[in-house]
Amino acid sequence: MEELRIYLNALSLIEQRTFADSCGTTIGYLRKALSKNHELGPALCVLIEKASDGQVTRKDLHPTDWESIWPELKAA
Repeated sequence: MEELRIYLNALSLIEQRTFADSCGTTIGYLRKALSKNHELGPALCVLIEKASDGQVTRKDLHPTDWESIWPELKAA
């Protein structure tokens, strides 16, 4: 999740809101999840990976269980 924090902190407030909108959520939700170290759902993780152009990956967001959620990534 640290990768997401770093990515968001590099964006302006407007860019953060735009990013969150493109992920179908709010910056408030993302910030709260980061502060509480809550696990993000698989669908949101995919959207974050796409919206960040791969700068924040699903593997970053689920470092211990990504293989069971997205087994197709094992080959990548």
